[in-house]
Amino acid sequence: MATDHTTSADKRKTVLIIGVNSFVGSNLAEFFRKDYRVVGTYHRKNHPLPGILTLPCDVLNKEEVQLVLYAFKPDFVLYCAGLVSLKDCAEKPNVCDALNSAGLFNVAELAPRYGARIVYFSSQFVFAGANKNYNEMDNPDVITQYGKAQASSEFYLQKSSLNYLIFRCSKLYGRGVTPLRNTFFELLQKNIKNNQNVIYDDFVHQGHLDIYYLGMILKMCIDKNVSNRLVHFCSQDTMTYYEFSKLYCEIFNESDGLVNKGKWPFPIAKGANLEKLEEHLYFKLDILNIEGLLKIKMPTIRESIEFTYKRFHGLKHVSKSITNKGDGISFI
Repeated sequence: MATDHTTSADKRKTVLIIGVNSFVGSNLAEFFRKDYRVVGTYHRKNHPLPGILTLPCDVLNKEEVQLVLYAFKPDFVLYCAGLVSLKDCAEKPNVCDALNSAGLFNVAELAPRYGARIVYFSSQFVFAGANKNYNEMDNPDVITQYGKAQASSEFYLQKSSLNYLIFRCSKLYGRGVTPLRNTFFELLQKNIKNNQNVIYDDFVHQGHLDIYYLGMILKMCIDKNVSNRLVHFCSQDTMTYYEFSKLYCEIFNESDGLVNKGKWPFPIAKGANLEKLEEHLYFKLDILNIEGLLKIKMPTIRESIEFTYKRFHGLKHVSKSITNKGDGISFI
């Protein structure tokens, strides 16, 4: 019986997650481990994930990247490493470019040798925030350092790779599987639990989706063998952080008296075209293509938070024991 189980497990597709300790990486590892053989890489410090084999790997070191690819021979490589804080990317442009672009280039160059499809998670910030629906054919119009690096990565994959899939995502939320850092969602829950008055931005309008929806959609794309496409991943509607927080309080049965509206700094990159920028920024991604491709209907933000409530069984806060401290690099 044990031998049969091992043989069956070995026949599953292998998913390699670069940056498995990141928010996106760790959640996707947790989501996929029942259906695929999931392995991952980390940088410097590791937080073990149940049932996931991990190895250290510096994405800027081609030899290390090739060694990991040779060892695991994955069917899919999910690139989840990168600096994603708009503020951090603005303050550390070289680090931003290295992790969000150069590291991906190394992985994308080597992955085809092993027949692996590379999956890259870009974001809405390749656009300038005009009050319109952005579709996949719209040219990037970046106003942030983060968006600049992601647009560069999108362009590289589309021009250089013959086996890729790009998800251009709206705001993803949820709880981090590792204790290395708190997500926006966790900080929201923590602030409310501690009765802290907090100011949330009411000027940047964007889609919001539970991270598990990304796992669902990616699995559907894998099952349908979708490749060499860029698709938008977004909720039906958009909200500011303030509006999202108010709706969270309604669905999780919390008082919204501590939720206050304000304006957070939005770091504009040097050289960005400021002529058409307005006070409010809108990052609405058109989702007709992904809905038509997979024959689905993407959820609204309300539906997403209701799903989150059920997924967490209504729990409003989960403490995480800290076994490692972050190394100062923020991941997706």
